[in-house]
Amino acid sequence: MFLAPERLWWLLLVPVLVIAYIWATRRKGRQGMRFTNTAVLGRVVRKQSQWRRHLAVALSLASLVTLVLAWSRPNGVEKMPRERATVVLVIDVSRSMAATDVQPSRLEAAQQLSKEFLTQLPSQYNVAVVSLSGNPATRLSPTTDRVFANRAIDALSLQDSTAVGDALYVALSAIQMAPRGDDGSTAPGAIVLLSDGMNTAGRSPLQGAAEARRAEVPVYTIAYGTENGSVDLDGKRERVPPDRELMQQIADSSGGATFTAESAGDLSRVYENIGSEVGYEEVKKETTATWAGYGLAFAVLAALAAVSLGARWP
Repeated sequence: MFLAPERLWWLLLVPVLVIAYIWATRRKGRQGMRFTNTAVLGRVVRKQSQWRRHLAVALSLASLVTLVLAWSRPNGVEKMPRERATVVLVIDVSRSMAATDVQPSRLEAAQQLSKEFLTQLPSQYNVAVVSLSGNPATRLSPTTDRVFANRAIDALSLQDSTAVGDALYVALSAIQMAPRGDDGSTAPGAIVLLSDGMNTAGRSPLQGAAEARRAEVPVYTIAYGTENGSVDLDGKRERVPPDRELMQQIADSSGGATFTAESAGDLSRVYENIGSEVGYEEVKKETTATWAGYGLAFAVLAALAAVSLGARWP
């Protein structure tokens, strides 16, 4: 993207100059054919290096292109650390989290690694904790106190059912509880949703994801556990594979991203990736100086190539 795109029309000079250079080169070649005594011509006119002449022209054209681009005021995107944000951890506590395919159990591993995730976030970030079950609830309102956050995560215990959609609405409400800035604005929010099962109760998860998009709150989903995970429910062994498709749909609908974690090591890496996502924002930045620097570099190289053509080398 350019702030002055109309200046890009000057790039049409490049093909014109290329055509003129080719024409001049061929015309010079035809004139050279008038001399039949090439030995005499060689003593009168010193032979120039073809590749050096072509290189000098190519570098000059490259300098012209980059300087025109710089003159057109290009815009780039740079990731800048956020000054403040509110991150809501939504952790599944349904009965399927008792599965031991992730050691020592899905829930215990998630609790430990969720606390480690909090250490990766800037200290000024607010953190809230929401439990995901058939009756989702805010276990910790937004706070910068990591001790309270760790205690809230440790206090999570297994409950019945999984209402993913309702949990998203609870998380959005938690973001509104965050302290406002000096100008009265709400800090940017993000939801990190870790779930290992299918939605079994409450409102549609995709409705919750759509509401998150309207609020400009991306949802980063983690499909947690393996396909072979199982738990004993009412005396029966039940398989509890993660619903990866639902997690993908929620992330896509909300403008977030989805991840898969089949082990504690996977979950640790996922949290690290999410930390870098929510910790930075993309900011447009004019890159005129960068392109002008490229143009200057090409111009210096073109000048050196031109000097090389005029110099007499031993």
